[in-house]
Amino acid sequence: MLRALDIPYLALNPGASYRGLHDSIVNYLGNTRPQMLLCLHEESAVAIAHGYAKASGRMMGVVLHSNVGLMHGSMAIFNAWCDRVPMLILGATGPWDAAKRRPWIDWIHTSSDQGALVRDYTKWDNQPASVPAAYEALLRAAQIADTAPRGPTYVNLDAALQEAKIGSLPTLPDVSRFKAPDAVLPDKKLIDQAARLLSGAKNPVILAGRVGRSEAGWKARVALAEKLQARVFTDIKTPAAFPTDHPLHAAPPATFPDEASKKALKEADVVLSLDWVDTAGMLKAAWGDAPVGSKVIRVSADAHSHRGWSMDYQGLPPSDVYMMCEPDVAVPLLADAVRARPAAVQSKNENPGVADTAVSIRALARAFNELTDGMDVCISKLPLGWNGSYRHFRHPMDYLGADGGGGVGAGPGLTVGAALALKDTKRMVAGIMGDGDFLMGVTAVWTATHYQVPCLMIVANNRSFYNDELHQERVAKERGRPVENKWIGQRIDEPDIDLAAMGRAQGAVGIGPVTELSRLKDALKEAIAHVKAGKVVVVDVRVVPGYDTSMSGAATPTRK
Repeated sequence: MLRALDIPYLALNPGASYRGLHDSIVNYLGNTRPQMLLCLHEESAVAIAHGYAKASGRMMGVVLHSNVGLMHGSMAIFNAWCDRVPMLILGATGPWDAAKRRPWIDWIHTSSDQGALVRDYTKWDNQPASVPAAYEALLRAAQIADTAPRGPTYVNLDAALQEAKIGSLPTLPDVSRFKAPDAVLPDKKLIDQAARLLSGAKNPVILAGRVGRSEAGWKARVALAEKLQARVFTDIKTPAAFPTDHPLHAAPPATFPDEASKKALKEADVVLSLDWVDTAGMLKAAWGDAPVGSKVIRVSADAHSHRGWSMDYQGLPPSDVYMMCEPDVAVPLLADAVRARPAAVQSKNENPGVADTAVSIRALARAFNELTDGMDVCISKLPLGWNGSYRHFRHPMDYLGADGGGGVGAGPGLTVGAALALKDTKRMVAGIMGDGDFLMGVTAVWTATHYQVPCLMIVANNRSFYNDELHQERVAKERGRPVENKWIGQRIDEPDIDLAAMGRAQGAVGIGPVTELSRLKDALKEAIAHVKAGKVVVVDVRVVPGYDTSMSGAATPTRK
């Protein structure tokens, strides 16, 4: 059934609870279609599947050992859930029949409702009791995972069921009759209502959020914006959705809007939200506690995944027109239906900014941009300190967004998964991540080297969980206490960690630590050459702590 469903890979960390499945994959299917990908941690296994789905649009599989493996992988599952990516997760338990359990170990690795561990952040889960039931469970799990809004599903296999003699193989269903449905089309009446609002708008704004990776969808969004002469906002939390150097792109993509963006949004008379992650929060940033004065057109199927446990659904936004469908379906229809508005936006002048004097994230970005000019690059991850003005995105595969749920440690796995999906293309995959993110997911490097999946991991290493230093500084100021102590319990120092050596220990090329600005470009140039030659590369760049909140200002070094 896994082969019939065209699951290309199963990322896993070994476990006795699925030894029957493991033997079947290896000795019955010959470890092809699907091929197992050995991972050193369950979080990495899920993160790799997450990155693969983001880059390819296709789901792959994950296998997690009993309850303990599921608990290890649960944070990464939450990331995938919040990021709305499809994923088929296979679990194992038991034997469910207590009479068949081995003493001790089978008992502690059996749970009465194992799916409950992840039920609040998976789309569906099941524990089939027979092979025909397992057929149907896998068909349903794949269908649901790949239906918008997409997400992970979980099928738990009884260890005894995996190893039971079944006689002749039950007839395999025709999987083509159980595919996910085609995208839902919006009602023409809603398209007409939205078109009238947009055509009559004096100052329309488009919030381009969770959209597809197709070039056709990209071009349709550009065509709609140009026809309306609408200003477009994008979000650093989501993949590239609109060319950031286009004259209509209003501001560098950011996690939160700056004051100029808030002002521009408040001036809009019509806002078209294309599955923006937090439409209500964005509008609140502009309007505060006052009623939203803009007309709001909302295009999103996301409410189908909203539950009571997780608040990833964000605030409830007002909607004057609400199309419960995917943006890539609605945008071409809107582009045909709206009236063209005269050009009103002038080309933007890029500010080159001041020269770099230290190894900062901005300096890293400038060197990386110069060295990759003219190359097809896919950025799989960016650190918190990244300013959206550092690099332009001109193609839907230029940037794959953040980790979805804010779970630290996803960066390496996302990078490996994206590189696996793009392995046979000319596009180089590079993940730029913080040291905390890298350290928590570092074992994904071994999977990349073992399966010869070329990729580049650049660690913007400020030797600290720096975001929390800022939180501690804020609390200290509010309470009138010394801010000088904000580093305690946050700094990753004494002893220093050689991140490049951690890469080399797993078979990757390790470069660094890069501590001098004069060495930065040469180090990155060497790294890119190794990736082009088919290597996995880790570069440890020792950046000064600080967040660059201006478009061209230098990162502020705050650590003494």
